[in-house]
Amino acid sequence: MKVPISGYVKPGFEKVKSTFEENFKLRKEVGAACCVYYRGNKVVDLWGGFRDKKRKQYWEEDTLSIAFSTSKGLSSLAFSILHSRGLIDYDEKVCTYWPEFAFNGKDNITVRQLLAHQAGLFSNDKRLTYDVLIDETQLSDCLAKQKPYWKPGDYAGYHAWTIALYQNELCKRVDPLKKTLSKFFKSEIADALNIDFHIGLPTTIPPHRVAELIPFFPTEALIGENSDIGSIMKGILNPFSTFYKSLLNPPFALNLNNFNNPKYMALPIGSALGFGNARSIAQAYNEFATGGKNLHIRKETMAQLEAAPVYPKRNKIDSVLHVEIPFSLGFAKPSPYQNFGSNYRSFGTFGAGGSGGFADPEKQVAFAYIMNKMGTHIANDPRELALRNVVYDCIFEIEQHKLATRSEQKAMENVK
Repeated sequence: MKVPISGYVKPGFEKVKSTFEENFKLRKEVGAACCVYYRGNKVVDLWGGFRDKKRKQYWEEDTLSIAFSTSKGLSSLAFSILHSRGLIDYDEKVCTYWPEFAFNGKDNITVRQLLAHQAGLFSNDKRLTYDVLIDETQLSDCLAKQKPYWKPGDYAGYHAWTIALYQNELCKRVDPLKKTLSKFFKSEIADALNIDFHIGLPTTIPPHRVAELIPFFPTEALIGENSDIGSIMKGILNPFSTFYKSLLNPPFALNLNNFNNPKYMALPIGSALGFGNARSIAQAYNEFATGGKNLHIRKETMAQLEAAPVYPKRNKIDSVLHVEIPFSLGFAKPSPYQNFGSNYRSFGTFGAGGSGGFADPEKQVAFAYIMNKMGTHIANDPRELALRNVVYDCIFEIEQHKLATRSEQKAMENVK
């Protein structure tokens, strides 16, 4: 079956299209999109394949897909606006803004520690069922009462679901209009930049626009490239593991098919239930990769986002994911395990199954990839990684060509 591919690439980025096509031929892609900005210009905007498991419905230009933890980056871009407006200080104690949070030994946790996944609040003793998640008062109470699993700052552990729940509570308390994080994101980023990304899928979006999530099967690990499925399954099968507690509370997350259920898709949780396309993710990151002028982001905020991560005191390895992925202000930062962007100034997040998005201020690059067929990697999904790498190969060739051209021009001028 011929796979339909649409969109365009600017001259110099033809290899990205070739790699995108290879993902369908060699890496079991079903439906996907990739978008890249370079120096403020959109240079790649591709989409293709099918938005359903049966491969009957084409992935269209406006198709939306669940972003899972790629959503965390979009949520944290919105959260950074609170800092830029002076409404929140990353180094202030969380309880300064939310007094109830001080309960159970959390009185000295800073906003920075929380956003670095170092607060020890990667899960909650209460089962975060659907009924709890839609009850604002009950949810706030159980978040405030939770006891840290370790001394904050000693270790890092991926706050898979809880991170944006805590961001949401802080947002409501510091925003002058008391907006939730999802509403703040909509007004301050989605509407401001005119992007098609949503925290919690609006009921007004017709079902045909949304790609069907296709879960992975454990047997796919046998044909995958360096799959992490063994580690993932070990965590899933042990309800006492940090992996299980973090990623599978709320309990509906245990069945990946629930993410095709409108009931759960509509939950406005910025940790994982963002829905959008690669174009919108890349456009949002482009704003931050080029200085944040359209959103009036202060230079101080940009400097904070671009700063190197502060590692926990006792161990660089994440206690939930068991790999080295440092976090800072809600974003993943480059590491030997997941070496994205040009250097430590880059920031972004990557989602379960393979999606990802980031800003690289050094090169002024914004990258995004999203798909519907879940892969079996904690990070560095082969499809996303191949696209990410070839983008930088293209940029290197473009910059080398420019340098060579300048040298030739200078030599000609000297001859004259």
